[in-house]
Amino acid sequence: MTQTPPAFAAYPVEVSFPDIRPYAAGNTGIAYVHTFDSGLPGPHVMVNALTHGNEVCGAIAVAGLLDHGLRPRRGRLTLAFANVDAYATFDAARPDASRFVDQDFNRVWTAAVLDDTTRDSSELRRARAMRPVIDTVDLLLDLHSMHEKSRPLIVSGPLDKGIALAKALGAPADIIVDEGHPEGRRMRDYADFGDPASARNALLVECGQHWEAAAVDVARDCTARFLLHAGIVEEADLPAGWLRPLPAAQRVVRVTEPVVAASMDFRFAGPYTGLETFDRAGTVIGWRDGEPVTTPYDHCVLVMPSLRQLRPGVTVVRLGRLDV
Repeated sequence: MTQTPPAFAAYPVEVSFPDIRPYAAGNTGIAYVHTFDSGLPGPHVMVNALTHGNEVCGAIAVAGLLDHGLRPRRGRLTLAFANVDAYATFDAARPDASRFVDQDFNRVWTAAVLDDTTRDSSELRRARAMRPVIDTVDLLLDLHSMHEKSRPLIVSGPLDKGIALAKALGAPADIIVDEGHPEGRRMRDYADFGDPASARNALLVECGQHWEAAAVDVARDCTARFLLHAGIVEEADLPAGWLRPLPAAQRVVRVTEPVVAASMDFRFAGPYTGLETFDRAGTVIGWRDGEPVTTPYDHCVLVMPSLRQLRPGVTVVRLGRLDV
């Protein structure tokens, strides 16, 4: 018997979705991708929004920089909207449905997948179009948001260089160190971003719940800090009010394993939304096909638990260990 996904109450949509069609032409020959070159030496820095079509906070931040007319003093700056086809399908009555059109845009970022001409999807076509620009980027900030209402996270990837960049940014307070998803590679891990020998680097920031106003504040703050850290702009160049106070401290959570749904039969033991910490190993946190899923060690942290996109093969939560 075919099972249907569980029903969840939608979070309120607290923000207006900007009309991004005025930015469609771009200036790179790639729709919705804008690059500005200072003419002076410096890194090529990219701020990317809409990796997922329902994650609007990044789109608000990127549109804000374009409207502000931000230009780099050194190096190059690229501002991009990625999965615009998915974004165009957003319906407040079904707000989770516009994450992607055919497949997750953030699971296709290996050369083998992108070069395989036997594969086709809306997201693959868009990734292939954007790839020539991304191949030239030195520092990438990929702005995301989350299914559930959790504290914001900065996802550094598995490498020391990513952790160092996250710490240099200073916010958000929780740094998640992980290998990615079994379904496929993320943009932030693509090519040299995932090579420890390369100076090229990337961060992914989960700014908050998809449609909460606070996620926009986090997206703006992280973007401003990223551009300042890269050294391509000065604080006076940025829109007023984007920088927020830094957290008192950051902590590092190292993901040790994903919990992947084998079927539609998965449920959590509580209403988890993220960063819940369980003191004792062996605590039951859910059931997969009727079998208990337990914490593998003491002080286990749940990273981005959600069943809103439940289907076989999807990571429903990642388990992390606190650095001490």
